[in-house]
Amino acid sequence: MNKTAQIKKNHQFIKFRKLVIVSILIGFLSAFLGISLKKITEYYEEIFFHEVSVHPVFYIIFPVFGLSIIYFLRQYLFKKKENKGIKEVFESTASKSKNLPSYKIPSHFINGLLTVIFGGSTGIEVSTVVATATIGSVAHEKENVFRQYKTELICAGVAAGVTALFSSPIAGVLFAFEVISRKVTRAFVISNLIAVSIAFGLLTILKEEPLFAVSIVSWQLKAIPYFILLGILAGMNSVYLTKCVLFFKSQFGKIDTHYYKIIIGSAVLSISLFFFPQLYGEGYHAIKGIFGTSSQLPLTITLALTFIAILILKPIVTSITLASGGDGGVFAPSLFIGAFLGLLLASVLNSFFHVNVIPVNFMILGMAAVLSASIHAPFTAIFLVCGLTNDYTLFLPILAVCLISKYTAKTIYPYTVYSYAPSLTK
Repeated sequence: MNKTAQIKKNHQFIKFRKLVIVSILIGFLSAFLGISLKKITEYYEEIFFHEVSVHPVFYIIFPVFGLSIIYFLRQYLFKKKENKGIKEVFESTASKSKNLPSYKIPSHFINGLLTVIFGGSTGIEVSTVVATATIGSVAHEKENVFRQYKTELICAGVAAGVTALFSSPIAGVLFAFEVISRKVTRAFVISNLIAVSIAFGLLTILKEEPLFAVSIVSWQLKAIPYFILLGILAGMNSVYLTKCVLFFKSQFGKIDTHYYKIIIGSAVLSISLFFFPQLYGEGYHAIKGIFGTSSQLPLTITLALTFIAILILKPIVTSITLASGGDGGVFAPSLFIGAFLGLLLASVLNSFFHVNVIPVNFMILGMAAVLSASIHAPFTAIFLVCGLTNDYTLFLPILAVCLISKYTAKTIYPYTVYSYAPSLTK
């Protein structure tokens, strides 16, 4: 009896040791992929955005060129293989037999990069999530001992990738739990904590700076009613974003000739970018710009109309980017919409109601609130936005607005772009 127990104990120890080793490997590879994609995208997006600023003719050339290259790569390099984005990750974790093939690592890396640098109005986050999930999926296939840990290893890759993008290990683990796994096992805890630790260690070695360098001094109790209003507006905006993505994907799906999709998509994108350059790529350049000027930005009718137009157009342009073949998702668009929504609300309150709220605070709260409502993951949004700014001063109001925005959105429309399935609504 003792001998049987000892053999079982030794077997468990070997499984644990192998799980630790593979988690370290997944964490390193996923973090390396995430950091590389982020750095390369930032570098070329800045160069290309400068070019369109100097030579506006590139507003016409870049979108059609980028979407065409992605189309030809999918046709000839990746042999017309399916590309459903993050839904493939859900399908893989829900099925014992369906795995994420290794070609998805270069496919999403390249296509996500090309989409953003050529002006596609989305971000690299979902491209990173699918590519890093694939790293975990490939690892689980390598040894029989890992077969039972498929979801855990996929989540480890995703968590490390999100950590690499947003410098927040907690957001990485929470995203893997709230969006992908939705359950916690001992293997999930071990593999994910190891993976995000490796990812964060790599960020520390590379001395990665927070994406948004902002100064948050404090928040005021008198602003709580306005925070609640922001949460409700953020939930409504997120539903608009979700419905736009679903509507335009459905409409473009009816077009049989793919190149017609590219022509229509790039035409809409080019016109929108020409009038509103803030919509170019991820839009982080625009967020940084308004962070720098938010405190001394007087609200004029022209500025208010510009902000409203951006809030209306961004979901449409993002949706058309994705529907016409671009690779990306709703992470970056949600952060973008939230920042502009927060600044618009703060500016209106200060200009017309003289309440003296802090615009920067409303931008940060808006970013977290729209993201929370768009992906129905409030705790991911909280720690992700705090990681982006490397500041937890606003933790409590962010928690409140994220919960309010999520439940506002769910009350209006119960699905996200991740959870929606046509069969559910028939």
